[in-house]
Amino acid sequence: MATMLRSTTRIPQSTACGRVSRSRMIVRATAEPVTESKNLEIMRRFAEQYAKRSGTYFCVDKSVTAVVIQGLAEHKDTLGAALCPCRHYDDKEAEAQQGYWNCPCVPMRERKECHCMLFLTEENDFAGRDQAITIDEVRSGISGM
Repeated sequence: MATMLRSTTRIPQSTACGRVSRSRMIVRATAEPVTESKNLEIMRRFAEQYAKRSGTYFCVDKSVTAVVIQGLAEHKDTLGAALCPCRHYDDKEAEAQQGYWNCPCVPMRERKECHCMLFLTEENDFAGRDQAITIDEVRSGISGM
């Protein structure tokens, strides 16, 4: 799980003659876990349900699936919509409102073409056999980011 460093504290230091020196500073950092978005779990469950409903599979490398799910969750957090995380947008807010690239995007719904490799047809060389991914697999897949 990701951590965030916090807290720098100025602690007065005594000098040899007992006076407090204001020029020294000790910095202490504490590691606190970054709160995980509830949308990460929501997007994980959505991806599982949609894969089953659409007859598609996750990538054989589950870290690919995990990174895409994380991107969808981040966009849901910031934009209110699960905008495709694998594309460049000049205006993400406008794209999210338009809905074309909101997951599942129109190309996925119409032709089962997933640019992100989240939903793969079984004939795709990168398709695994799974339509499920645990939250632990998602966390593991995004841990090095």
